[in-house]
Amino acid sequence: MKFHKTSLADAMLIDIEPRGDARGSFARVFCAQEFAAHGLQTRYVQANHSSNVHKGTLRGMHFQKSPHGEVKLVRAVRGGVHDVIIDLRRDSPTYGKWEGFDLTADNGRILYVPVGFAHGFQTLHDACEVTYMVSHAYTPAAESGVRFDDPAFGIDWPMPVSVISEKDAAWPHVNLDAGIDI
Repeated sequence: MKFHKTSLADAMLIDIEPRGDARGSFARVFCAQEFAAHGLQTRYVQANHSSNVHKGTLRGMHFQKSPHGEVKLVRAVRGGVHDVIIDLRRDSPTYGKWEGFDLTADNGRILYVPVGFAHGFQTLHDACEVTYMVSHAYTPAAESGVRFDDPAFGIDWPMPVSVISEKDAAWPHVNLDAGIDI
């Protein structure tokens, strides 16, 4: 695996290194020893799978409040998504900043999302599937989010939103000067 820093503090983009032969290919998508060598979370307690029917579907921007914050390892396994993360850690040098990444089944990239980040994605194709491992079990009482279209962030999504849940469309706008309860 190759680990690349992003423009956001502590977030990483990971390229897998498939090895192929007549059967197809094989690649590691997680190695505790390599993650530890890069100072990354090595313990994950839950694996999730998201199936999305329509191109333009938006899921996010989600996070869990402390002490239930999650590190996420996100990967598209069918089709592709434009994955966006926002640094909500008030003491971070990249507080309030966002960055987007195209994660596709073809490029195999994995996004490491630290605790204290909001996370979401928009599908780039019909029939997209995304898997992600998380470091803390889902805790409904700790669930929170910010609006995908909040002008405080100015996220540049690749296309109009075709499908979004009522909950994701109703997350509140934020005041970055006041901080966000993460």
